[in-house]
Amino acid sequence: MSNLIEFIRQPWHWSVAGVLIGLTVPALLILGNKSFGISANLRHICAACLPANIPFFKYDWKKEAWNLFFIGGVVIGGFIAAQFLSDPNDVQISPALAASLGQQGITDLSNMVPNQLFNWSTLFSLKGFFFFVAGGFLVGFGTRYAGGCTSGHAISGLANLQWPSLVATICFMVGGFISANLIVPFLLGL
Repeated sequence: MSNLIEFIRQPWHWSVAGVLIGLTVPALLILGNKSFGISANLRHICAACLPANIPFFKYDWKKEAWNLFFIGGVVIGGFIAAQFLSDPNDVQISPALAASLGQQGITDLSNMVPNQLFNWSTLFSLKGFFFFVAGGFLVGFGTRYAGGCTSGHAISGLANLQWPSLVATICFMVGGFISANLIVPFLLGL
């Protein structure tokens, strides 16, 4: 059993996840023409838990209950991976990326998320406001405005050859490049 756990803890090739994600779309189509996406789950949770008189939340969310089980599996799987299957060694990144992050003031690279950004003192700073509050609002607004999130459009929508998903995915990528190369370095300098 320990050999199996050690095998699982080793970094896997990216193509394993690519194949599994690629098989998700045909599996969902076979299981009832369902579409894949994560952002809609917040709407389902609000519709199930908030007895508000808001038209956006008045629909039969029980038809989408399978999606709530899916997101529950994502959370449970993440917990199991972090608690029992994580590699005890430091995260390995390229020296060029480490140097670039060091220029931005991020030097603790022992975790997947840098401690200089993700801590309580940063949360209550101007930098934290932009990263967490404004960024969270923009992500939430963008997923609703685009009619879905990156996983829904880039995985399900493109696989179904939907024109809006192609446009949304291109916009996601352009926004990501602009954010990573212009906005995030500026915010890290605050």
